[in-house]
Amino acid sequence: MPPKPLSPARPLPMSHRTNNDATRVAMIGTRGVPASYGGFETAVEEIGARLVERGHKITVYCRGRSERVSPYRGMDAVDLPAVKRRSVETLSHTTLSILHAVLRARPDVAIVFNAANSPLLPFLRAAQIPIALHTDGLEWQRGKWGVFGRRYYLLAERLAVRWADQLISDAQGIADYYQGKYETESAVIAYGAPLKEADPAPIRTIGLEPGQYHLVVCRFEPENHADVIIHGYSQSNAELPLVVVGGVPYSSHYDKSLAHLAGMDHRVRLLGPVWDQRLLDSLYSNSAVYIHGQSVGGTNPSLLRAMGASAPVAAFDVNFNREVLRGEDRCYWLAAHDVRNIVEDVEAQSGRWQALGAAARVVAEDAYRWDDVADCYEELVMRLKGGNPPPLRSGDPSCPRAEAPPTGRE
Repeated sequence: MPPKPLSPARPLPMSHRTNNDATRVAMIGTRGVPASYGGFETAVEEIGARLVERGHKITVYCRGRSERVSPYRGMDAVDLPAVKRRSVETLSHTTLSILHAVLRARPDVAIVFNAANSPLLPFLRAAQIPIALHTDGLEWQRGKWGVFGRRYYLLAERLAVRWADQLISDAQGIADYYQGKYETESAVIAYGAPLKEADPAPIRTIGLEPGQYHLVVCRFEPENHADVIIHGYSQSNAELPLVVVGGVPYSSHYDKSLAHLAGMDHRVRLLGPVWDQRLLDSLYSNSAVYIHGQSVGGTNPSLLRAMGASAPVAAFDVNFNREVLRGEDRCYWLAAHDVRNIVEDVEAQSGRWQALGAAARVVAEDAYRWDDVADCYEELVMRLKGGNPPPLRSGDPSCPRAEAPPTGRE
């Protein structure tokens, strides 16, 4: 079991640091930098770059892209290959990353992302490298996994608890799950929210106008409910189009079913994945409403991005989303008929929805700052390096976190 928590301590200011305070940190288990795929990658880039600015040496393991320049924002980017097959891509790349860390990089601390990688942690432990493991969401609940996949993720959870020196959860609900099931504390550290102003120029290049479309951004997986959103929208009398951004790395039956469903309503526009970050920010900030369907993760980066862009948000009603949005005057939904009512109400009362977007922006500015996130990771890294890692729990005001909601469904 992890050690008992100590009193929270803030990181040393740069002016009080010595060379001994600089720490070699390996960030393992993601697609790497620059961030262009998901929440883990954004976290690695934002946290890693800030730790570099504070004098630490950061190594990020990336899935081979020959065009990447290293160092990137001061971080050493190590490109390694992976087996291009959904069931083994992450594990194959993490295996090579950990071997490189053990044999060559020799970090003081390793931050490993995704509990699926926990069977590989003994290699780091054998090299006496302290490990912080970011557990991600409840992967075994994702619809894309069959019986074997779900059993693997449940096993990986148990191994994470056994072999990691410190678990990291990005939402209180995830920490509560590990506490309730495994009696193990987690450091609760949410993601940061990028704050963006509305810029209409990028969306106009694809034929859209500010406030004149409903937006969905997600990976095309069943637990993100894109099918429910499209179905509900298609039942409505909405005049504005539904713009859907997303896809999956590997084609699936669900992916194809979404394309078929969208093809039945000329108002639905599938954009596919959008890698242009300026265009993606513009899509969020100029939307009439962002409809968020993710249900099994923790603090979702897409939701934070929408909040930071002042987008009006209608979120699927689970505890994780309530933790992030906070407040009782937010909009939540569960079924297709809810989505139908939402898009019609947005078009009838746009002013009320714009006010909801402004309120969400205030939450993002106050509670989800990347500098605060980096503070928490730096503190955790320094304590792991010193051999005494207490959890940074939700009672620690120094760490951005999602508070437990007053109500909500699991």
